[in-house]
Amino acid sequence: MSTNSIVLQTESFCDIHDIKEAKSYIRPYVRHTPLIQSMFLSNNVTGGNVFLKLENMQFTGSFKFRGALNKILHLTDEQKEKGIITASAGNHAQGLALTGKLLDIKTTVIMPNEAPIAKQEATRGYGAEVILEGDTFNDSRLYMEQMAKETGKTIVHPYDDSEVMAGQGTIGLEILDSIWNVDTVVLPVGGGGLISGVATALKSFNPNIHIIGVQSENVHGMATSIEAGKITSQFTDHTIADGTEVTIPGDKTFEVVDKLVDEFILVSEEEISSAMRHLMQRTKIVTEGAGALPTAALISGKIDPCYLKDKNIVALVSGGNVDLTRVSDIIDHLLKPADTNEGVVG
Repeated sequence: MSTNSIVLQTESFCDIHDIKEAKSYIRPYVRHTPLIQSMFLSNNVTGGNVFLKLENMQFTGSFKFRGALNKILHLTDEQKEKGIITASAGNHAQGLALTGKLLDIKTTVIMPNEAPIAKQEATRGYGAEVILEGDTFNDSRLYMEQMAKETGKTIVHPYDDSEVMAGQGTIGLEILDSIWNVDTVVLPVGGGGLISGVATALKSFNPNIHIIGVQSENVHGMATSIEAGKITSQFTDHTIADGTEVTIPGDKTFEVVDKLVDEFILVSEEEISSAMRHLMQRTKIVTEGAGALPTAALISGKIDPCYLKDKNIVALVSGGNVDLTRVSDIIDHLLKPADTNEGVVG
């Protein structure tokens, strides 16, 4: 498939020109996050060159700030005056809340009842009104849509929005700035906004870059939908990767993912927890469950070695907003007897 054909197939939603524009819009506000090599994942796990893109070091501790900011910068003055509203498990909420604070826009966030306390408090700390409603993100989304109709507030969707996707796609441009000859990119997936934007950016440059989406075995609405060939709900149980706990993917993101993402890997809760421990112990990176999904996929052995051995690989650490109680549990686990290599850094 040619590069031009990829751009044309996705341009009704988000294309490379939108992503480059987003980069110019958000550059004054966002961090160009580090890309570091993990010697452990390179030498001990994959036999390739594995680099971690550290979006846990982005403002608000997550990539979500990029998309929320790009969307709001495109709103009219009238829309900004009426205020903005969203539904989010936490990271998009914080990104939107910080943007609202920076641009002096009243922000309302609907969060599921099980949203991590740390994310609730951080969102309020940025000045947003937080309303808890529903057991799942989809419940919160439905309530958000009802409230938006009643108040006239503009919905800033966490993933199914062209300008949000374009904002997240700027990560792809940063990856290419650092490693133009990247072979494989591994990304966490919830509703699909992140992987849609990043895949569009990467495959517009090189259609042969292998894009892998990773989801929890407990919640993988996007993977189920791609396999079924239509948007399908999927939920087995809550996941430690709460930032990706989206049972039904977006209409726009589904179409982009179906065209551009090469495969999906599903990982267990234990594999996610193990990845969080490895990232903390080996590379000194504190990540939330969603941010550990790509590392979990690499460690699990479920990715075909042909996409790993002797390849340049980027795994995205999408966020670091994890409750301290969960970090404490991980530390307790690390203090138990483990393999002899557990203390190796890198």
